[in-house]
Amino acid sequence: MKILLLAAISSLGLFSSCGENNSPGGETKEDSTNANAMKEDSTQSKTRIEILDTEGADLIDSTAVVENLAGGFSWTEGPLYVADGDYVLFSDIPANSVMKWKEGQGITTYLHPSGYTGEPEKGPKNEPGSNGLILDKNGKLVLCQHGDRRIARLKSSLSDPKPEYETVADKYNGKRFNSPNDAVYHPNGNLYLTDPPYGLQDGEKDSARELDIQGVYLVRPNGKVELVTSEFKWPNGIALTPDGKALLVGHSDSENRVWMKYDLNNQGLIAKKSVFYKIGPEEKAEGAPDGMKISKKGYLYASGPGGVWIINPSGKPVARIYTGQATSNTALSADEKMLYITCDDFFYRVKLK
Repeated sequence: MKILLLAAISSLGLFSSCGENNSPGGETKEDSTNANAMKEDSTQSKTRIEILDTEGADLIDSTAVVENLAGGFSWTEGPLYVADGDYVLFSDIPANSVMKWKEGQGITTYLHPSGYTGEPEKGPKNEPGSNGLILDKNGKLVLCQHGDRRIARLKSSLSDPKPEYETVADKYNGKRFNSPNDAVYHPNGNLYLTDPPYGLQDGEKDSARELDIQGVYLVRPNGKVELVTSEFKWPNGIALTPDGKALLVGHSDSENRVWMKYDLNNQGLIAKKSVFYKIGPEEKAEGAPDGMKISKKGYLYASGPGGVWIINPSGKPVARIYTGQATSNTALSADEKMLYITCDDFFYRVKLK
């Protein structure tokens, strides 16, 4: 979901950004328009890393910069690091495409269409593509598809992708999902997903909407879909703690900017809920919680107002990465030495320790 961000960000910075801006064809943008060049200079000039606690200094390399790897997209989301091949996939939602970035090769189009597979004139125009991207236990790509309003699995292999999909889940109680946004697999095979209406052409007022809730759902390995919670509007990013005992859900409600923690019972449903971290009124940067990932040590790398918030397992912010623009999601490399960030029409990374 695209969350607007204040262009002006206060300056407490330690580090600035660097890097190339590559076109979707994989080449350096020698022919960039003056407007794009000015935007890149403007956004990069506002990037910085702020260490809030000694824990934060232990996570981010002292030489780190916010590096611009590629740009020129419409709205980037759902980054996924693929260890087998050492590359990153991410969604360009309005373009209905999944892009691939690999060191030394730049950007290529990996899948098109990625989220809406019907006749273009009949589908949503704003955000028809895929959003969150994950891998299942067999290494198959699973996509949150806005346009087709489902969780779908790529039929082909990662190494030879073809835009052919099978449905994992698309309904709750016989009614179609709104537009699945993000998802995560539990080690036991349960799949959790969030379902706000951002992918519908007219959002929550869209006439095609069938559910009157914006839910967090559980899809069991047998395909049964169960409601986990619908207590908050705009559920967005979702992640599991390393022990698999709790879900974290970011709620992109501008009037209630909060990450919730849901302890799970033996059935995979809520045993207890608590506020993991709530953004207070003193935070002036626009935007709200969006996509996120949790490291093996339990640190949350979450997009939110200003960029990326790094929050320790106890719910304390220890560092922030300011990107200078609306920030949608993050991904960690397998060794957790690199943090990849999708930001508006750019794709960034930051070196970690």
